[in-house]
Amino acid sequence: MNVALRILEIVLPVLAIILLGYGIGRLWRRPDMRVVNRLNLDVFCPLLVLTHLSDKSVDLLSLWPLVVTSVLVVLGSGLIAWPFAKLSGQNPRTFVPPMMFNNCGNMGLPLALFAFGPAGVAGMVALFTTSNLLHFTVGAFIVNKHAELKLLAKSPMIWATAMGAGLGLTGTHLPDSVHAPMKMVGDCTIPLMLLSLGVRMLDVKREDFSNSLLGAAICPLTGLLVAGLVVYWLPMSKTQTGLAYLFGALPPAVLNFLVADYYKQEPEKVASIVLVGNIASVVFIPFGLLFALR
Repeated sequence: MNVALRILEIVLPVLAIILLGYGIGRLWRRPDMRVVNRLNLDVFCPLLVLTHLSDKSVDLLSLWPLVVTSVLVVLGSGLIAWPFAKLSGQNPRTFVPPMMFNNCGNMGLPLALFAFGPAGVAGMVALFTTSNLLHFTVGAFIVNKHAELKLLAKSPMIWATAMGAGLGLTGTHLPDSVHAPMKMVGDCTIPLMLLSLGVRMLDVKREDFSNSLLGAAICPLTGLLVAGLVVYWLPMSKTQTGLAYLFGALPPAVLNFLVADYYKQEPEKVASIVLVGNIASVVFIPFGLLFALR
């Protein structure tokens, strides 16, 4: 019962912020969120990644099994999800990325803290940043086949990941007077993502919502399947094994919606997949925690 209540304590605030965005959208008659979304992609989210990777308490070298885990779970989930998109008559460029890139930031980090303490947060940071790097490279090519590598090389997210990893691996840390304000700005990312998703939900059609039920199940099930295979192959500590299962069980990330909106790849459908998937996480995350904590 305590585990179930703790999961609800994490999931319900996420849904509450989405509903707040939905209410703002209705009250303000669908405000234009393009500027907010662009700031999130190009400023707030990169600063969030940079400050996490360069944090003094994170030992990046010891987390390499989780980096590999993130790559395999992301790519493996995409390969499994692709035929499901075809069989259900959905566009793979719309359906597959949310199956690959999960909510390892605003849901994964607090769950990792609850389950494993500070060591769990450090491990989830490695999973989170690796997944985000893949999202802005492989994921961008899936969503938009015309994406150019030279444009991706200009992505603030990629540069923030590279800089943060460089600082963390060399043991070079930013002064607190620099790190603290950057972290404050980066912390804007999660609530703004959720508010923007809530506003976009005004455009979700009923048929999109029903199709999203498939994605709500495919994302965590494929993630858990691949994670189960990975933990038997890679040398991992008990905490890292638990984090791998937890990572696999997470629902689609809100960032999928922002990327779809940026490239105009059916963002309403992606918003529905993300929302339904996060609601369904109340069912699937306990299964992930059951494997993670055994």
